[in-house]
Amino acid sequence: MAPTDETGRHASPLGATPPTRPPADGGAAGPSARMPRWLPRAMVLALALIAVFQLGSWAFHQLTSLLVNILIAFFLALAIEPAVSWMNSRGLRRGLATFLVFFAVLIVTAGFITLLGSMLAGQIIKIVEDFPDYLDSVIHWINTHFHTELRRVDVQEGLLRSGWLRNYVQNSATGVLDVSAQVLGGLFQLLTITLFSFYFAADGPRLRRAICSVLPPARQAEVLRAWEIAVNKTGGYIYSRGLMALISGIAHYILLQSLGVPYAPVLAVWVGLVSQFIPTIGTYLAGALPMLIAFTVAPWYALWVLIFVVVYQQFENYVLQPKLTSKTVDIHPAVAFGSVIAGTALLGAVGALIAIPAVATLQAFLGAYVKRYDVTDDPRVHGHRRRRPGEGLFTRARAPWGRRPEAQDSGDGTSSGPASDGPSPGGT
Repeated sequence: MAPTDETGRHASPLGATPPTRPPADGGAAGPSARMPRWLPRAMVLALALIAVFQLGSWAFHQLTSLLVNILIAFFLALAIEPAVSWMNSRGLRRGLATFLVFFAVLIVTAGFITLLGSMLAGQIIKIVEDFPDYLDSVIHWINTHFHTELRRVDVQEGLLRSGWLRNYVQNSATGVLDVSAQVLGGLFQLLTITLFSFYFAADGPRLRRAICSVLPPARQAEVLRAWEIAVNKTGGYIYSRGLMALISGIAHYILLQSLGVPYAPVLAVWVGLVSQFIPTIGTYLAGALPMLIAFTVAPWYALWVLIFVVVYQQFENYVLQPKLTSKTVDIHPAVAFGSVIAGTALLGAVGALIAIPAVATLQAFLGAYVKRYDVTDDPRVHGHRRRRPGEGLFTRARAPWGRRPEAQDSGDGTSSGPASDGPSPGGT
């Protein structure tokens, strides 16, 4: 008889406990089916990570404008770093040198804005004063060609009584507050950028020391090297573009002054700045305003301005720019244009301004870690194909017409040409 345990059940002959049957009522399992101890902690950790991610995303979106302002200020500080360092090496304190550089930039910017504003205001006043004459000429042309009897008084009364003019005036009145808010926001943003850039430039050595203090010596050398490259590329970009803007402004001033176009100095400064800091298409965008002003003087003057803009753009691309930017910002025009488009898509107008120095800095920094080899002296490197004797274009084009019928037969006696009734001369 098999032995039994304390509960009265028969024990297994081999000493093993028989498997327990599942409960018939489908109730809860035994103590071994409890929730693992790590699962609640994992759930709490996952929820905490999700909450931290959502909080970080919200904070990043709220601080995007501040981060963009800091980025602009950093590149502006890099741009004026050579001038500040030069003054500091001559005995001036960095704070005073930074203040002098910012004061000079402020004076130049304010003068340019004042001159441009006066030009635009004068043109607007002239357009308003000459508007009745323009309207009379248009009405006379319509009456002559369409045999109508329009009068200027009727047109003015129709405009004043029209509903769209009333709606436009109301919408403009309600949008004054929005424009004022945008102007105040722009001034606050400009003040923020100025303060951050001043601190970055004036306390540049202290900032570099603070960053290097938390890095090992090898990383400190890399950070300082990257900083130096960024300063050289950004400063070189600004100064080379400024020099080309000066040359472009002088050239366009001579042209506009010789044609008798009004506001020639302001238009020359406009062309110089816009054409240099907006690559590839900046010259054509900048030339639109002088062409418009020249057209008010004489239509042929606008054509002369267009011809000069196109010729000067070619001179700048192939003669002037390679000589001035070969040692500062040596990047391909296609790469420059693509970087401007990418910067505009990411940061708008700010990205368009800082895209080229950023790409030039990255290219120079990565170029030190890319191993380069001597290029083989192969004609294909220079865009020439290696041809064999008798493989010229004229020879290959003449070859199908110069073959004899016997040469078109294949080796097995079949002809590669059109089929014939009789046997081929080379067949058996």
